[in-house]
Amino acid sequence: MRYALLAFLACLPGTVWARDVPANVKSFYDRITDGKCTGGKILKDGFYDEIPGSKSMSFPSFLPPGQGILSHPSLQAFAYCQDDKTGVLYLHGNGNKFANMDVDCDGLQTGPVDGRCKSSTDTQSETAFKDTVQQYSRADGHFVKDLNANFIPYVVFGNYGKKKGYTTFHPTDYNVQPLSVMAVVYGIWGDENGDDGKPLVGEAAISLATQCYGKKINGNNGHSQADVLYIAFPGGVNETVNKKAAWSTQNYETFESSIMDLGNRLIEKLS
Repeated sequence: MRYALLAFLACLPGTVWARDVPANVKSFYDRITDGKCTGGKILKDGFYDEIPGSKSMSFPSFLPPGQGILSHPSLQAFAYCQDDKTGVLYLHGNGNKFANMDVDCDGLQTGPVDGRCKSSTDTQSETAFKDTVQQYSRADGHFVKDLNANFIPYVVFGNYGKKKGYTTFHPTDYNVQPLSVMAVVYGIWGDENGDDGKPLVGEAAISLATQCYGKKINGNNGHSQADVLYIAFPGGVNETVNKKAAWSTQNYETFESSIMDLGNRLIEKLS
């Protein structure tokens, strides 16, 4: 089970722009591009954006004899950062790298799905915040058991686990609320990476990845370039979460519309 946030999707340089990127968001992206956590601080370092040895790795998967993965810091080059000026949290790697966009299919698999999640080998039946989704959707009269990655554009943000030596990071420790709106384009924090492998970053629901990169995306094929900026906004529930979002919808555009006004207000903080 992994943490996920809703995302307002801002697929920036080198990608298909799902919507016009506001000037202040582009300016923020440019300001923090060069150098890990430029203009802020590293909250937690030592994360991967690819599974070491996977076919989509952007670095050589072969390591010389006697040299393990942990002896190559470039393989664990990604960190959670906090910007001093705006207070937002984001992911960044060494040099000018942000994070990639692996595909997540966790949660409900009901509705008119197209089968692209079937290729995933690590789909889980629930997300980390299913109880919160149930609470909000029940109160709004449109009860749903969990997020559905095929329609709800969530971001996997945060890492939890109990395995010895596993690197963890909990966004809630920095006042980032479960199911709060993030900027990637617009979506929500809906899941967290668990300790079923290396501590990974850079993952989003298949609905969000499809809006950025088209239907070539599937459960086993994401966007491997580390050029995607994920931004989380600290604040209270009333400031960062739309409890009455269209949780039960089976339409991506309907959900995006339900969080767009809040997303627009949040990205004003990047000015």
